Amino acid sequence: MLRNRRRRGAWLLAAVVLVVVLVLYDADRTGVGDPKAAPSATPSATLPGTAAPAPTTAAPSPSATPSPPAPPGTGGPSPSASACTSHGACGYPDANSTGPRIALERHDTGNMSVKKDGTVIKGWDIRGSLDIYANDVTIIDSRITSTNWWGVNLRPGFSGLKVLHTTITAVPGKGPDNGGVNYAVSNMGGSSIEVGWCDISVFGNALSMGQGNLHDNYVHDLVAFRNQGGEWQHIDAVISGGGNKGRLTIRHNTLLNSTPVDKGATAAVGLFADTGVVSSVVVEDNWLAGGAYALYGGGPGATGIQVTGNVFSTQYHPASGAYGPVTAWNAGGAGNVWKDNRMSDGRPVEPAS
Repeated sequence: MLRNRRRRGAWLLAAVVLVVVLVLYDADRTGVGDPKAAPSATPSATLPGTAAPAPTTAAPSPSATPSPPAPPGTGGPSPSASACTSHGACGYPDANSTGPRIALERHDTGNMSVKKDGTVIKGWDIRGSLDIYANDVTIIDSRITSTNWWGVNLRPGFSGLKVLHTTITAVPGKGPDNGGVNYAVSNMGGSSIEVGWCDISVFGNALSMGQGNLHDNYVHDLVAFRNQGGEWQHIDAVISGGGNKGRLTIRHNTLLNSTPVDKGATAAVGLFADTGVVSSVVVEDNWLAGGAYALYGGGPGATGIQVTGNVFSTQYHPASGAYGPVTAWNAGGAGNVWKDNRMSDGRPVEPAS
């Protein structure tokens, strides 16, 4: 009898021990009661075909310093991945991607007139300027150092001018406009011209035209001067006076205007209705910096103005231009498009309403 009681007690004790072991095993397997088994704050890799976990947003620290307000015409902060540190680092034209690609031969041309259709000027280091009275002239892989009103000028009635892979500059203080020089490339003709991969500096209104294809150029170091009227000359990397009959395309250029506002700085791109309504202009994927405003958008009546994918750099002013990134934008104009423009620090840019 005593032996049977001891045997039943042993079996009962064994059963209790087994239950305790099973409970402890289950708790260890599921992580219950173990603070180290709480879900990690660091997301793990997501397997193909599964949804990623929603990110956890931490509450802001009470001691955090609030961000400064955005400059006029810009939105709030955006991710730093959208930021660009400089035009060269972000794939825009610079001294390494523009200008002549071959050795040059010096030509002291003075103020030279070109009058033969189809003329090609290649590999020239020109001390002077070119006045074009001919069709289908090409200037390529050259350098022009001017003391005239312009570096290259297309006269009315002629067409087909191309200026490619050329450096166009001037001698400050030696120009005819009270020591200043005005136009690196001027289109007085009635048709489009092409200016591409050019390194342009010094001139007050560097690229001046109502129609043309301006692409992959580096415009920089424009020089302020008082004109013959005794006033500070208006300074623009690209300028159009309106009234154009053809299209003006400004695509993938670096357009810098570091001139102080009190010495004539106007814009990186100035679309002005000086001689007529501004129409049919594409401003796409450019690096814009400086001026009173980096972009003048054509003003009242402007139509067909497409401004897309541009970077408004803060390298001279926090708002790109001294007073903001853009002004004179006609939001209600037929065919006017403003899309995907941003500051170099990633903030979106929208015209003032």
